[in-house]
Amino acid sequence: MIAGVLLALAVHMLGARYGLDLGGLWRAGTREFVPTGAAIAWWLIATVGFSGGYFTATLMQSAVSGQIPQRMRQFLIAVGVLLLAGAGQAASAPSPIPTISGVLAGLAALCLGAVMAFCGAHFALRRG
Repeated sequence: MIAGVLLALAVHMLGARYGLDLGGLWRAGTREFVPTGAAIAWWLIATVGFSGGYFTATLMQSAVSGQIPQRMRQFLIAVGVLLLAGAGQAASAPSPIPTISGVLAGLAALCLGAVMAFCGAHFALRRG
């Protein structure tokens, strides 16, 4: 579940860097009901949180039973580290999002990622 939350937060940080931020929901200057960038960010974070929780739980179950080769485990670890490093780099840059809006967007992404990662892990473990 933690891997799904971390992946969801990484996608949130990378998406905010490219204009897909949940902070658009709290901006007063928008004329749209829900800005397109915020809607895409919402669905992207939810999808990555769910699939990250599901696939991580499935992979952990397979790794415990010895069904995943050592090279595949190393490759998956390297991909996860690179994604989180990219998100860290994006988070360290100055944010174009106002502070209150950025905090609310970060908390919303954390909560959404946690719920979806829990659901993904639950369905993966229930299936097995």
